[in-house]
Amino acid sequence: MPELPEVEVTRRSFAERIAGARVVSSALGKPLRWPLGLQPQALQGRLVQGVRRRGKYLLLDLSEGLLLIHLGMSGSLRFVGSDEEPQGPAGVHDHFDLQTTRGLLRLHDPRRFGAVIYVPSETDALARKLLDHLGMEPLGDGFTLPAFKAGLAASRAPIKQLLLSGSVVVGVGNIYASEVLFLSRIHPATPARDIGPRKVKVLYESIREVLALAVEQGGTTLRDFSAANGMEGHFQLQAKVYGREGMPCTHCGAPIRLLKQGQRSTYYCVRCQKSP
Repeated sequence: MPELPEVEVTRRSFAERIAGARVVSSALGKPLRWPLGLQPQALQGRLVQGVRRRGKYLLLDLSEGLLLIHLGMSGSLRFVGSDEEPQGPAGVHDHFDLQTTRGLLRLHDPRRFGAVIYVPSETDALARKLLDHLGMEPLGDGFTLPAFKAGLAASRAPIKQLLLSGSVVVGVGNIYASEVLFLSRIHPATPARDIGPRKVKVLYESIREVLALAVEQGGTTLRDFSAANGMEGHFQLQAKVYGREGMPCTHCGAPIRLLKQGQRSTYYCVRCQKSP
């Protein structure tokens, strides 16, 4: 599933190229997770003013309203500029096309858990339902240590599952949660409120470090993720524990173990990350 680093990498790969473009046409394929919210042809003539990100949502600001795009479980965006070799006709797994004066933005989503939603503004009820519950942005100035400490102190949930929930901080998906907890030397089943102040600070810094590195490496490509320019990610080559069950820990040599938490795979070192 594309997580925050993959979504941010996607945003950066086409945001500047599409900014200032005017919508020429729009088309839908098979139904996605939620309906678009208006007839596709109604987008014609609107200006794409910019592309932002909130959590795992991309926000395309238009001269009238905005589009919320979520990549779901298997989605990816591709943007081909008007000065490049054009994309062919939409395939069976291509479910949204936005043709602009600067190129074609296309959503490819084999499992169709993604979505493209039009809302009049961010204050719209649907936009608020999707965005208001999201936690702090880990790479922004709003992600502060005191707020992070307070969020952990208020929760009895195992730290891995709290991170995945996105209620305190967004974007620490399954792969990245295993990595930050290993870097912090925290067992994934540790109740969030039981983590001491020193470890909370280390965890806070590790989240920033791991996610920033993931963005720098172009995200993680395990199956079919690629950015809007077609480039694959390489963070998986940097992983210390994820996907390394039975292999020696890079720090102490103990075997990496696999733990199931809420039907998700967690990888950790039995020696570096002591059981609570």
